[in-house]
Amino acid sequence: MMNKGRIFSGMQPSGRFHLGNYMGALENWVRLQHEYECFFSIVDLHALTSSYADTSKLQENVMEMAIDWLSAGLDPEKNVIFVQSHVKEHAELALLLGMSTPLGWLERVPTYKDKIRDLEGTNKDLHTYGFLGYPVLMAADIMLYKATCVPVGEDQSAHLELTREIVRRFNYMYKKEVFPEPQAVYSKAKVLPGIDGRKMSKSYGNTIPFGASAEELWQQVRMMTTDPKRIKKTDPGDPNVCIVYQFHKVFNTEEANNIAAQCCAGSIGCVQCKKMLAEKMNSMLADIHIKREELSKKPGYIKEVLEYGAKRARVEAEKNMAEIKAAMNIW
Repeated sequence: MMNKGRIFSGMQPSGRFHLGNYMGALENWVRLQHEYECFFSIVDLHALTSSYADTSKLQENVMEMAIDWLSAGLDPEKNVIFVQSHVKEHAELALLLGMSTPLGWLERVPTYKDKIRDLEGTNKDLHTYGFLGYPVLMAADIMLYKATCVPVGEDQSAHLELTREIVRRFNYMYKKEVFPEPQAVYSKAKVLPGIDGRKMSKSYGNTIPFGASAEELWQQVRMMTTDPKRIKKTDPGDPNVCIVYQFHKVFNTEEANNIAAQCCAGSIGCVQCKKMLAEKMNSMLADIHIKREELSKKPGYIKEVLEYGAKRARVEAEKNMAEIKAAMNIW
């Protein structure tokens, strides 16, 4: 198979992985691994940008995320799977790039002000050098491996464009085409709402854990909000305001239209509708749950996978850092 390019992507180990994370990114990674040379990193340094005050569960979160990735189908032989902090060149390149990145570039990134606003009233202080410089570290992650492609959602396009600007600035200043400009690979993500209708987020407590057991899955599905105007089973419902129906459209595509028609006619009850959804989701996700349970009992194997990936990543990182330093006249 002809290689189409090299991908770098990462995820923060900031707590238990949920189904929205899987449908929004990881499911796409599993497809991309057959088309690209992929570097996938658990970016623990990025986690420090907002959770620097409490790192007590960081190592546990890293291990859990590795288990999630492998149980979803990422192949540690086909991909380079590693922990960001295990390759010191990530921090080194971020420092070097930070020397020439204009402050105004960082301050205009939309998510910078958005996140600070969202966390107003909480005990988190994001007025830090690390949080402002987050996009530089992200650029370093991508550039270190000379990635040509980055899978992104629409909300991340500003970050990637900043990386491209940093690439152009570096190549222009040092008069060498050291880095390629990475192109966006827009993921065909399935967007899942939380069980309460808001964005699925750990901070809202409205998530469905990835790899959930059948019982755990049912407990979350049964709490999903439905049409508030529907009191009795025979009352006509509006599927468009029902979270259960949104999930049916993702996990039960063959029957979704029929279920919507029955809801509108008042011929199917909400409890029955939820049970149908839970059964469908469980049948689709059962293999992942089983594999995750097996991998959870093999911490030694998980550590071996991450160290193997780090060794492979270091080879590429060391080679590229030598070229980067040469371009900058750093011995």
